[in-house]
Amino acid sequence: MADRYAGFAEFVDARGPALMRTASLLTRDRGHAEDALQEALTKAAMKWPSINRDGNPEPYVRQVLYTVVVDRWRWRNRRAPEVAGEPPDAALPTDSFADADRRLVLRDALGRLTDRQRQVLVLRFYEDLTEVQTANVMNCSTSTVKSQTRHALQRLRELAPELADAFGVESANGTEEVRT
Repeated sequence: MADRYAGFAEFVDARGPALMRTASLLTRDRGHAEDALQEALTKAAMKWPSINRDGNPEPYVRQVLYTVVVDRWRWRNRRAPEVAGEPPDAALPTDSFADADRRLVLRDALGRLTDRQRQVLVLRFYEDLTEVQTANVMNCSTSTVKSQTRHALQRLRELAPELADAFGVESANGTEEVRT
C-alpha cells in the first residue's frame, strides 16, 4: 500500500521557506505567520492525496494559507501585535544600506495599510498573481482587486513617497505597475 503522505515532506522542505515569507508579509508577525502556515499545512496534509494528484499542490496550499490569514484577521483581537517580528528574508550579504532602508520603509508602510490592502499588494506584486487569480484567492471580483490595488498604492505613495521612485510605481492607462 502506497504511503498516503508520499511527497508531502519534500514539498514542505522545498516550498516551506517561500510560504513562510508570504505568511510573514501577510501577518506582519513571525509567530502569527508560523501559526497560519502550520494550520495551512495541516489542512493540506489531510487532503494530500487529492491535492497532489496533478503534481502541483502549491496553489491549493497558498489558497488555504490566505484563507487562514483572512480568518484570523476577522476574528483576532483588535489590539496591536505584542512583537513586530522581522519577515524571514533570503537576504544576500551584498545588500546595500539603501536597499535595506527601502525594505524597512516598505515594511513599515505595508504595516500601516489595511489588512485587505496589504493582502492585495502581496498577492499582486510579491506573489505576482494576475488580477483574476488575486480575485479568486480573495474571493472577490476583479474590479474589487483593481480598486483595492489602486487605493493601496495611493496610500503607499502618501505614507512613503520615496518608495515611488525607488520601486518605480507607475500608473499607465488606469493600471498600476511596479517596475523591478
